[in-house]
Amino acid sequence: MSGNVEERPERPSEVDGTAHLFRALGKIIKVLRKNAGLSQAEMADATHCSEDLVSSVERGVRTPQPDFLTRADPVVGAGGVLIAAVDDVRDALARARVRHPDWFRDFAEEEAKAVALHYYAVQAVPGLLQTQAYACSLFEHRRPMLDEATIEKRVADRISRQVLFDKWPLPTISFVLEAAVLLRPFGGPEVHREQLLRIRNVAQRRTVDFQIMPQDKAEHPYLDGAFTLLTPKGRREVAYTEIYGHSRLITDPEEVRQHAERYGIIRAQALTKRESLDWIEKLLGER
Repeated sequence: MSGNVEERPERPSEVDGTAHLFRALGKIIKVLRKNAGLSQAEMADATHCSEDLVSSVERGVRTPQPDFLTRADPVVGAGGVLIAAVDDVRDALARARVRHPDWFRDFAEEEAKAVALHYYAVQAVPGLLQTQAYACSLFEHRRPMLDEATIEKRVADRISRQVLFDKWPLPTISFVLEAAVLLRPFGGPEVHREQLLRIRNVAQRRTVDFQIMPQDKAEHPYLDGAFTLLTPKGRREVAYTEIYGHSRLITDPEEVRQHAERYGIIRAQALTKRESLDWIEKLLGER
């Protein structure tokens, strides 16, 4: 699950000043867009993202990711100003990893250093694959309700973990998602489509294995919930679960073996990577 539940309240000290950097950058992007005579919809089309994302970045609700800044710079005629901010944004996102709640921090730190990561998801898209809009929608609709500062901080923390994809050598990474996860249009049509595109883009990488478990399977080896298998450098594989807001890092060899066995069977029953990509493209209406 790797950070999809995150139910426990955070201390005020866990919300730091990093968000101010992103708010200031959002205001700069808004001014540049207006000076370029572009509407939010036109900028979204030119940068291949949703209008909601552009709006949220400008309001400082969502973090402007490095790839967005790189695409946006020539669109708004920034002359390299936004590209110049990419390294600072990447560093800020990397530092955000240490700001996770205590109960999740151990896993987040192990995830960042792991040599192998395997995610099985049954209810929501794994945190490493989530778009800002999807993550924001998850936190906005959870109950009991969260305040805006907490939502902003949790979204930033979750997205910050995705710098893992920029590492080299990249750890071995695989995902298996139950089909129901991607059939739910969480956040509405635009958010859903943007999320599907994000998953497809990551899944197309040669460094990532991605599979979908179809709903028409008559057998299933494990219906108890999501889990992650993680191999720390130089140490034995461990398992991680989140159930009803309670996280657990499992180190007992026999329990870890059981999760690894289940994951192997799930992968054998799931669609292949090519079949999974075709499935997503059909959902997007591109096949």
